[in-house]
Amino acid sequence: MAWDPGTYDRFRAQRARPAQDLVAALPPVTPGQVLDLGCGGGALARSLAERWPAAAVAGIDASPAMLAQAAAVPSRVRWIQADLNGWSPEAPPDLVVSNAALHWLPDHGTLFPRMMGWLPPGGVLAVQMPRNFAAPSHQAVRTVAEDPRWRDRLAGEFGGPAPVHAPEFYYDTLAPLARRLEIWETEYLQVLEGEDAVLTWMLGTTLVPVQEALAPAEFEAFTTLLRARLRAAYPQRPDGTTLFPFRRLFLIAAA
Repeated sequence: MAWDPGTYDRFRAQRARPAQDLVAALPPVTPGQVLDLGCGGGALARSLAERWPAAAVAGIDASPAMLAQAAAVPSRVRWIQADLNGWSPEAPPDLVVSNAALHWLPDHGTLFPRMMGWLPPGGVLAVQMPRNFAAPSHQAVRTVAEDPRWRDRLAGEFGGPAPVHAPEFYYDTLAPLARRLEIWETEYLQVLEGEDAVLTWMLGTTLVPVQEALAPAEFEAFTTLLRARLRAAYPQRPDGTTLFPFRRLFLIAAA
């Protein structure tokens, strides 16, 4: 997908908070090899390199634009362009971190055991994924995606089940493989600023595949319909802010 780093970074602080909370919950670990899966613009990978200066840190992402932004900031992180669906590390990583990326990948029943298989004894897998797919924002997208003008082209993106399962699924998948397993959810009350703030948020993430699938005029028509629904669901407050509750799932599994 053609990610736009500038659009994604408009709400940098809100997007960074879950990553910070995930890293703060890590068990004591002194890793030699660290991976950041779906590293985006590289902020998390750089922070991991600073936290463990003796570790070899790699950030992996499929987006050339995101990796170009990551590489523009001097660091000792190794940046790797790869599709995570088929990628595997060259050496066993002691710590695998992924923040808001794995919900883009299918078949978590296979993906998560595969990642656990990368870890040596004592290695840690730490993941955060959005689980906000039942929220009014995503319901609005699914409704607009049913418009006959583009329904067939968007069915693959919004016609199936939510990409992130309930917490029990990940417990059942990982408990037999993990020496220690923690799973929790947090709903952040995100305070967004600006006109049509929720739409702007979604332009950086959820709507990326929509923009790729539709012609420019169609995408403008799509966002016009969506804008009206989002304004009704998330009205701008008198102080100019918009409240956007957002649920996220966290898990930390130690091999």
